[in-house]
Amino acid sequence: MICCLNPNCNQPLNPPGRKVCQICGSKLEPLLRNRYRVVKPIGQGGFGRTYLAADQDMLNASCVIKQFSVQSQGAQSQEKAIELFNKEAYRLHELGVHPQIPTLLAYFEQDKRLYLVQQFIEGQNLYQELVQQGAFNEGKVREVLRDILPVLKFVHERQVIHRDITPTNIIRRKSDGKLVLIDFGIAKQITESTASQPGTKIGTEGYAPLEQLRNGQVFPASDIYSLGATCIYLMTQVKPDSLYNPLNGQWIWRDYLRKKGIDVSDNLTQILDKMLKDWVNERYQSADLVLQDLNVVGWQPATPKNPPPPKTSPVTPQATVSRSPEPNPNPNASVSGRFNVAKTPIFQNRNMRRPITPPPASRPPNSSSAKRVWRCVNTLTGHTSWVMAVAISLNKQVIASGGLDDQIKVWSSQTGELLHNLPGHTKAVNSLSISPDGLILASGSDDEKIKLWNLHTATLMQTLTEHSRDVNAVAISPDGQMLVSGGDDRTIKLWRLKNGLPIRTLFAAAGMIKAIAIHPKGLFIATGGLDNQIKLWKLATGELVNTLNGHFNSVYAVAFSSDGQLLASASKDKTVKLWNVQTGELIRTFSGHSGYVNGVAISPDNQTVISASSDKTIKIWRLETGELLSTLNEHTSAINALAMSVDGQLIVSASSDKTIKIWQGFG
Repeated sequence: MICCLNPNCNQPLNPPGRKVCQICGSKLEPLLRNRYRVVKPIGQGGFGRTYLAADQDMLNASCVIKQFSVQSQGAQSQEKAIELFNKEAYRLHELGVHPQIPTLLAYFEQDKRLYLVQQFIEGQNLYQELVQQGAFNEGKVREVLRDILPVLKFVHERQVIHRDITPTNIIRRKSDGKLVLIDFGIAKQITESTASQPGTKIGTEGYAPLEQLRNGQVFPASDIYSLGATCIYLMTQVKPDSLYNPLNGQWIWRDYLRKKGIDVSDNLTQILDKMLKDWVNERYQSADLVLQDLNVVGWQPATPKNPPPPKTSPVTPQATVSRSPEPNPNPNASVSGRFNVAKTPIFQNRNMRRPITPPPASRPPNSSSAKRVWRCVNTLTGHTSWVMAVAISLNKQVIASGGLDDQIKVWSSQTGELLHNLPGHTKAVNSLSISPDGLILASGSDDEKIKLWNLHTATLMQTLTEHSRDVNAVAISPDGQMLVSGGDDRTIKLWRLKNGLPIRTLFAAAGMIKAIAIHPKGLFIATGGLDNQIKLWKLATGELVNTLNGHFNSVYAVAFSSDGQLLASASKDKTVKLWNVQTGELIRTFSGHSGYVNGVAISPDNQTVISASSDKTIKIWRLETGELLSTLNEHTSAINALAMSVDGQLIVSASSDKTIKIWQGFG
């Protein structure tokens, strides 16, 4: 079946092979972004629909796609909606590093609609569990609090308020029984910002506190209120606002349970009543404070964390006002929280051997990068969206940057002056590389093209179109003769730089290519991608000579040492690994980042490893011991790319805060 993506189509499923919808006449898209096959709608709202889909690039893994149709009239309103969409998508990208928040896989615009793609969480939401198994006892409610409060702490520390905590927005994950918090309300924010109708509000009546329903104001204590209301519903099966006496301003949920012969401890009663205070300043002000009181008694949940599998299909809630928490019980009808699917690795680490001592490195006399103090000496601004790629010329004079605004900018590293804008790509710029003579800039983009630019004249020299999907990585060989590229089409392509002619294509059937590095002596190509592996290929022949296993998630960056004996890899698993190029053995793992590691470099003297992460930091590590030497934390959003000058004196970082920072080492 092919699903129609018109949010107003009342029968969206069509037989295979159709080009237009048999009901509404809309054009049918077999694949969104040439990757996601929409299976069926699973939710509906004023913003559009939520769909179950299959990701063909990840072995048809299930995912959730949430569609936003901007309803506002006028270019300014539409621009504002898209701006808010991008801002919220970034927040979800950051939040998705938490294991109990779904991973945001992608976000994009297609056919004037905005889409979020998110990890599918298999399991039942708490409303479905309630319908199937009956009211929660005190033990299960304490379990809910102990599982969800740390998630709220994580969210609130990042200046995000969930705004819609209800039983249907908490899923018990089937694989491990852990509770997962979904739906961070992007659609509500976009709709609220662009709608002209009065009375727009955020949250679900019965679960949202007064300050949220009256004027949309929210605080961490607002989420705490909603969690308390959720707990009351799980114990009573009655909508929370039916258990509040407005005459005396008191909750009567405990009286309701007592009439049914159910008692709740004074400790839990006091906790829930304080979570549900009308006045914001009378509630708990943080999740930590609730946990402190919850742990006073040391009460252990009386029920197993992983309930028995259902014997029948999930029950749809009845349309009764007092007992239904909200109209849609579907566990994945909302999207929240980063790029790329968080799945069990397809390739396990079968070839791991004991770490060995790194080979001796040639070090310049009287120079040690390990002793340097790094300071940000310039911040370059001009991009209008996330900066995803950065490169620095061999002579340190020029920096190039590219981003989600489809732009390439060329800067003076000395003054920070913008030298050139290089328009031409029609989608995001993912990777950049400058030839050793500083004349040619290569760029790879989501528009499936590689462009070669003359940096001296700021003109386009050539466009290479052999890739059939996004181009994620480009690298120019140290002798300036060859270009290597890799992308979502799972191929690595080798080109002659001077004329753009293809030399050969290498196939990496197991996963899309995200990273490429070329050996300093031109011996090997190192590639990394979504198969969690690093592959080493002979540059001269294209022969695969080694596969390095050790990461437990996608590899986002690779870098050779200046002597070619070491290789560093950066991964979505939040680690950097150091490898012996000759033997393929793992030397050591650098752990300390709290987010994906997106960029990596090895200093020319082989003294330090530099890594950049979605946790907004750059970390400097001592190569020989793995000791963390320093953390650079002036970026305000994820760092997506990193480059180091050939003399090791400059680090350049590109960030989702729309800036490029230049760091200089002193000492």
